[in-house]
Amino acid sequence: MTKLFDQAIEVARRLPPDSQDDIARAVLALAGDEPDPIPLTAEERDAIARSKAAAARGEFASDEQVRAVWAKHSL
Repeated sequence: MTKLFDQAIEVARRLPPDSQDDIARAVLALAGDEPDPIPLTAEERDAIARSKAAAARGEFASDEQVRAVWAKHSL
C-alpha cells in the first residue's frame, strides 16, 4: 500500500460510518470489485422518476439557484 493510500485510510477512519461506507464503495468500484448495488426505496425511485421527467421537459436549476445551494452548504 502506498503512503498516500495509507494517509487516505487514516483520514477515512475518523469519519462517520456512513461516510466510511461511501468511500469504501468508491474504492471498490475503482478497483473493479464493486459490491452489490444498494436497493432504492419507493420514495427514492419516485424522486428519480420525477427528476428524469423534469429533465426531459428541460426544467433545470438556474445558475442563481445553483449558487444559492452552494452558498448554503459552504461550497
